Amino acid sequence: MLNNTFCHITGISEQLEIKLWDNLVISWEHLADAIDLPLSSNKLKTLKQAVLQSKEHLEKGNPLHFSQGLPSNQTWRLFPHFKEKVAYLDIETTGLNGRYDEITTIAIYTGKDIKCYVNGQNLNDFPKDIKQYNLLITYNGKCFDLPFIGSFFDIKLPHSHIDLRYVLHSLGIKGGLKGCERYFGISRHELDGMDGNFAVNLWRDYCRSKNPRTLETLLAYNVEDVVNLEYLMHKAYNLKLRDIPFDVAQLAIPSRPSIPYKPDMTVVKRLLSFMDLGRYQSQY
Repeated sequence: MLNNTFCHITGISEQLEIKLWDNLVISWEHLADAIDLPLSSNKLKTLKQAVLQSKEHLEKGNPLHFSQGLPSNQTWRLFPHFKEKVAYLDIETTGLNGRYDEITTIAIYTGKDIKCYVNGQNLNDFPKDIKQYNLLITYNGKCFDLPFIGSFFDIKLPHSHIDLRYVLHSLGIKGGLKGCERYFGISRHELDGMDGNFAVNLWRDYCRSKNPRTLETLLAYNVEDVVNLEYLMHKAYNLKLRDIPFDVAQLAIPSRPSIPYKPDMTVVKRLLSFMDLGRYQSQY
């Protein structure tokens, strides 16, 4: 899809890109022979130079050239070209304030492998390990996960990034990550109905009890996020192709991997009962 893309180029809006497509310039290769385009001679010259640069960056495997120019709701176009070095990413924290709260766990899924980082164990390995990937995929990571990671580790993540919140919102699919999962009929089974507040309480309970089953329940919850991001990414990509006025091959939906962590339902029920009691008491 990237070699059909022009709206990452300075001065080329999504509307102008559509006009180029309407004039049968549906790929970079078509630009050389195009005539009567809705562009000035100077702008056409600049566009041709930018396309040559884009070809070079694509050949070199550099997604940043494209992600820095694409609107947030168009970053989905990166995915097929760079998915071999992708990391689906999600963090759990002690709260929402990046200055005072901490990261408790981080889950990464590459489409093949699942890796988890735990505060007090291997969390400090994350800044080094994340350098292996050149494309990050999150839900709401632009506003939460990536700034929180940057503040917590005092690092910058110079990766290309697809935030599915913006891509799915452009398709009219909203309601947070869990709402998007429900839209597509994704079930978390034993963890259905669990949310970020539940994850915070799991961590607090683990810190008090050091019960490994509590930590495994938290990791099971965290990994569900990243595994489901893979499905949502593929579905969003295929749905966005409906707006493209020429044929582009859809992506096959990958099978769900086996998750190495299992929630302990005794832990889940106990914590939910405490949380329900706390909500009841807060009303009085």
